[in-house]
Amino acid sequence: MQIITVTDANTAKQFIRVAVELYAHDPKWIRPLDKDINEVFDKTKNKAFRSGDIIRWILIDDSDKLIGRIAAFTNKKYKNKGDDVPVGGIGFFECVNDQQAADLLLDNARHWLISKGMEAMDGPINFGERDRWWGLVTKGFEEPLYCMNYNPPYYVTLFEDYGFRLFFNQVCLGMHPKSTLKQKLFDRHAAVANDPGFSARHIRKDQLAKYAEDFTIVYNKAWAGHGGLKQLSKEQVMIMFKKMKPVMDERILWFAYYKEDPIAIFINIPDLNQWFKHLHGKFGLLQKLKFLWVKKFKPNKKFCGLVFGIVPEFQSRGVDAFIVVETAKLVQTPSVSYTEYEMQWIGDFNPRMLNIAEGLGEVFRTRNLVTYRYLFDRTKEFKRHPILE
Repeated sequence: MQIITVTDANTAKQFIRVAVELYAHDPKWIRPLDKDINEVFDKTKNKAFRSGDIIRWILIDDSDKLIGRIAAFTNKKYKNKGDDVPVGGIGFFECVNDQQAADLLLDNARHWLISKGMEAMDGPINFGERDRWWGLVTKGFEEPLYCMNYNPPYYVTLFEDYGFRLFFNQVCLGMHPKSTLKQKLFDRHAAVANDPGFSARHIRKDQLAKYAEDFTIVYNKAWAGHGGLKQLSKEQVMIMFKKMKPVMDERILWFAYYKEDPIAIFINIPDLNQWFKHLHGKFGLLQKLKFLWVKKFKPNKKFCGLVFGIVPEFQSRGVDAFIVVETAKLVQTPSVSYTEYEMQWIGDFNPRMLNIAEGLGEVFRTRNLVTYRYLFDRTKEFKRHPILE
């Protein structure tokens, strides 16, 4: 076996090909868009390069067959509560079911991280935001959501036999959007709705500036400062909304208000993978035209939750039930095609958010991913991610 550093366009293409060849016969795998992978390694597209660096390798066997890949990276801004050593990351790991091959990839990444002054590595994680390419699937090996990792079950053994330990679970929850909600949700909804000061409405694409401002207010009150999340500006949110606009479904992006002050957000979008799986990783002109055709003539049956938040002064007052029931009134009409719903992962270190999500109705766990940690000093006490207060 031979490790080769990705240094040019050819090896970058081989880095992509590793996954294509490994998953050639897996019906659950959805090939990510090549551009979404390549942008992680592009200094002009990924702002993580401002505070870190990344390297990637491919692994070939003695007959020059691609059998694995991995990336390793440092990021000064990557910190978890309780960290007492500098931690690097590994990601985009793919490998045949061979522990020796996996060890070779992981050893190579570990040695590079040691040379950069790191004392531990987390993985598989992303060189960038946590809403994509984060975690190893350990339960629920189903079609991944857009920009969600996917892997076969044997990867769990490859990581744990190497010495990685569970740092935190990433819990994904789902609902059957056409099912009748629990009576307690209707009861709590009614208690809020009796106050005429409360209202809820879905987004309007022709008023994105207003909803960007409302999103910013709720997000910064509900989330900023928790788990290392930073304040967002209206300008940042507007950029995000403009990027989302071509695939936005107004009917599933909801805001709640009290006397016209924004107090809650329930942000969902169609699962793009249900369309992108027809494009086989490419997104050139022909694929963009095909995407438009698929989007028009193949109704998307699945949507996914991105953000659910309530400002602190209105938490525990039934606003969660209020906005969910208002959303359901529209989603459950015959004209809306969605039959599946899955939320983005919630860390098990955040039991409060898990409790809120699990209280939304007939919620069930769809899949579990794991962020693993490997301490380079094997005598050092291992600690899981601390619980957020």
